[in-house]
Amino acid sequence: MKISHASVFVDDQSKALAFYTDVLGFVLKQDIPMGEARWLTVVSSDSPDGVELLLEPNSFLPAQIFQQALREAGIPATTFEVADTKAEHDRLVSLGVVFTTPPTEAGPTVIAAFKDTCGNLIQMHQV
Repeated sequence: MKISHASVFVDDQSKALAFYTDVLGFVLKQDIPMGEARWLTVVSSDSPDGVELLLEPNSFLPAQIFQQALREAGIPATTFEVADTKAEHDRLVSLGVVFTTPPTEAGPTVIAAFKDTCGNLIQMHQV
C-alpha cells in the first residue's frame, strides 16, 4: 500500500491552481470537470509520477469549519519538503507570499509557514 493522493481544502480551485503552480512551482497533473467542481491535482515538478495533491473544494460546511479551525489555531493544512527553507522563504516573499512563521529551527529541521491564498496555512521544512 502507498499514498497516491493527499488533499487540501481550498476556497477557490482556480485561484489555488494558480498559486500552487505559478508561485509554488507544482505542475498540473489532472483537471477533470466534476459538475461545479473539478478533480484538480498537482504534483512536484521533480516527481511527476509521485503523490498528487488534490485541491479539494471546501464547499461542504464541515470542510469550511475544519479549514477555518486549523487556520485560526495556526496549524498547517500540510507540509512540503524543501532543500533550503531560508532560500525558499526569500523566493516566496519576493513573489508576495505572506509568512506567519519565518524560517525557524525546530530540532533537526528548519520550518516556515505561509498563507496559500486559498484559506490554508502551509508549512515547509528542510531535512
